Amino acid sequence: MSNPVLIGDFLHRIKRPINLEPTSRYKLVTVKLYHKGVVLREEKLGADIKSKMYQVKEGDFIFSGIDARNGAFGIVPPELDGAVVTNDFWCFEIDDDVVDKSFFLELTSTHWFDEICRKGSDGTTQRIRLQKDKFFNQTIYLPDLTEQRVFNKQFQAIKARSTTLSSELTHQQALLKKLRQQILQEAIEGKLTAEWRAQNPDVEPASELLKRIATEKAQLVKDKKIKAQKPLPPITDEEKPFELPQGWEWCRLADVTYGFQYGTSSKSKKTGDVPVLRMGNIQSGDIDWDGLVYSNDPVEIEKYELIEGDVLFNRTNSRELVGKTALYRGEHPAIYAGYLVRFHMAGSISPDYANLVMNSRLHSAWCDEVKTDALGQSNINATKLSNFRFPLAAIDEQEKIVDKAYKLLAICDQLETQITQNQNHAEQLMQAVLKEAFSHNSAAEPAAKNNKVSADTPEAARA
Repeated sequence: MSNPVLIGDFLHRIKRPINLEPTSRYKLVTVKLYHKGVVLREEKLGADIKSKMYQVKEGDFIFSGIDARNGAFGIVPPELDGAVVTNDFWCFEIDDDVVDKSFFLELTSTHWFDEICRKGSDGTTQRIRLQKDKFFNQTIYLPDLTEQRVFNKQFQAIKARSTTLSSELTHQQALLKKLRQQILQEAIEGKLTAEWRAQNPDVEPASELLKRIATEKAQLVKDKKIKAQKPLPPITDEEKPFELPQGWEWCRLADVTYGFQYGTSSKSKKTGDVPVLRMGNIQSGDIDWDGLVYSNDPVEIEKYELIEGDVLFNRTNSRELVGKTALYRGEHPAIYAGYLVRFHMAGSISPDYANLVMNSRLHSAWCDEVKTDALGQSNINATKLSNFRFPLAAIDEQEKIVDKAYKLLAICDQLETQITQNQNHAEQLMQAVLKEAFSHNSAAEPAAKNNKVSADTPEAARA
């Protein structure tokens, strides 16, 4: 059986004013949105803190008065014992004669509790805050303490198993990521096609392909269709990261492309005629068509229009994201922004093969080697990109490499889908257990009206 209680019956606000010493350093606390907990925001000298501050203790339950309705609450961890907050954060003691603390913390992880905070908040659009009377005077229904503790013991056992499962699934995702990289690496080292080469010893070597490309590009320069490139230094033995199979060749990326072009620097629009691909649209070898911006300028569209087979290289971003590369397959008309570099493979080189190379460990290691870092951004310009060491296979072998690598990567996609589904099922199980705990006596309880919110109603138990 559940009993009606006011929020103010078991949450008691605490204020611990503190006089700051000008020469002492203090930890300032913030609370993340969406149940992500209490964290350190920064450390400051007392002389640099201008607001009135209050001390928090390990185990305190604290809210952001502004963002509680968005899940900004949590327990102060041991490492933040004695930290300070402004008056925008509400600090509470939990009365364990009314509610078991562990049980209550599980309640706060639900959207049901977010709704309590929303009902207890008021103000203008930009200044919505928790209001003391509205928040504390809400009625909820709680099981008795014995039932709370029985539930919490059972739930913690389920939660522990769920955590173990989640850790295992995260570990599987990490292994799958390594497997993808191993497939790409073996592809560009010729290991995936070793048997095919043994069965096809008379395939034209890549050196002949390089000669044909050089002849073709010389003619295009003569016809003024492309610009002449500066001579590139030969690749020394010391530069070669691994030994290539017989018939393959190391070359510079510029040797096997028609050149490199930066994208448009014009400001894009939220709606328009043609999408403008940006850094965020370059994802693990493919184009992500979400979050698009657009161009309506016909001159811009004509100048930067992508053609099927173009490769897009992300020349600047964080250290982890610079160098991301994707293949444009012509799915939709599009142009590209200035932080991207476009290139097209020369001759009959497979753009899919180039995409495999540009998403391999070979390429990511090279990006780490040549990038420059400044103001939190890493950069690799087109000149550096032109010098990338590219492992060139014969045309026929490129096709076999792409076919085999894509089949293996498709299996990885299937495995990743299964892992994601398992993660979703684990989360749904946890939420179902919480819902069952809060709704099992719903038929016996009055419906929540006005400011009354029952922990036993299905609506309240949404998580």
